[in-house]
Amino acid sequence: MIDLDIDIERIKSLRHTLHQYPEVSGKEHETAKRICHFLKENAPPDELITEVGGTGILAIYKGEQEGETVLFRAELDALPIQEENEMPYRSVYDGVSHKCGHDGHASTLVGLACFLAQNPPEKGRAILLFQPSEENGRGAQAVCKDDRFKDFCPDWVFAYHNLPQLPLNEVIVRDGSFTAAVQSLILRFEGKTAHAAEPENGVNPAMAIAEIIMACQQMQEPNANCDDFKLITPVYACLGEKAYGVSAGYGELHLTIRAWKNAVMRKFSEQIIDTVEQITKKHHLEFESAWTEMFLANRNHQEANQIIRKVAQKANYKVTDKDFAFKWGEDFGFFTEKFKGAMFGIGAGEQTPALHNPDYDFPDEILDTGVHLFIGIAKTLLFDKALIQKSK
Repeated sequence: MIDLDIDIERIKSLRHTLHQYPEVSGKEHETAKRICHFLKENAPPDELITEVGGTGILAIYKGEQEGETVLFRAELDALPIQEENEMPYRSVYDGVSHKCGHDGHASTLVGLACFLAQNPPEKGRAILLFQPSEENGRGAQAVCKDDRFKDFCPDWVFAYHNLPQLPLNEVIVRDGSFTAAVQSLILRFEGKTAHAAEPENGVNPAMAIAEIIMACQQMQEPNANCDDFKLITPVYACLGEKAYGVSAGYGELHLTIRAWKNAVMRKFSEQIIDTVEQITKKHHLEFESAWTEMFLANRNHQEANQIIRKVAQKANYKVTDKDFAFKWGEDFGFFTEKFKGAMFGIGAGEQTPALHNPDYDFPDEILDTGVHLFIGIAKTLLFDKALIQKSK
């Protein structure tokens, strides 16, 4: 493992500060300010661009020679979850906390910044993206649409996610899909109210909603080992009012859909809408539909994965190839759809609470692992010769 002049304790302290002052998607203003301040004081980049895609940050470190552009990405946002942990740096805000580890991912990227400030790339350039709004699936797309980002067009993109309930510091890779394509569907049904004693005089959406749920269960392929995996989960439904003399005339149904492949997701989404149209027509209902929180599948490039494997093995980390993708969504898939790259995982410990649990906390023990892996990838792509090892 490379011996580096990086104060990992200072990186941990930053992580604790970010954890203590979390901000939800699209509201990461103070989080971005804290990271910018840390970079200017400890790892000044050649170029610092703020408010990218909202509250995002681009920290750019340039080499003297021509070369490839490598993007490393971490997230800024927290979740609307009440923290249950008791520790000195617990969230100061009611109902908001870092329960997915984005405080740790962002701090890892700051560690890479510290390295690059000390050891500028020999060729090409490294772009460190601190991305907003990952949790709602809007951030990556917003960044890519920002004119200031469009000029860069990275040759490679890399990111990682901590993985609770897997061995500490184990590196998880997978060729092809690493995380699923995920999107949610909001369906609103308009019928006609009637007296509950005479429902035949109205149009109640109840049976149509029940029929749609049953049809969805028939259409899905929930076996995760199947290449054609697709899963539908009803997440919310409502019908009418709490008025016991009234047959409902309005209803809603919200569904979340998952698939391993973006192409499968597109076809499946069309099939669901076609089915809804047929059922609502049969029941004489009007309906509106809207898609929300859309995450593309992370499609890992084989060459990018090979770089990750070699870097991890050289640093003596155990590397495991996962049999099938994770079912959760991650909007880094928007980058891997456009650019060559990969997302990998780092085991966060077998006893660590699951992601999005109120008692979860990113383990500081894997900060050093993430920093070293990011540095190894940067060295592979942006340096011609091995760096002289430095002693602390």
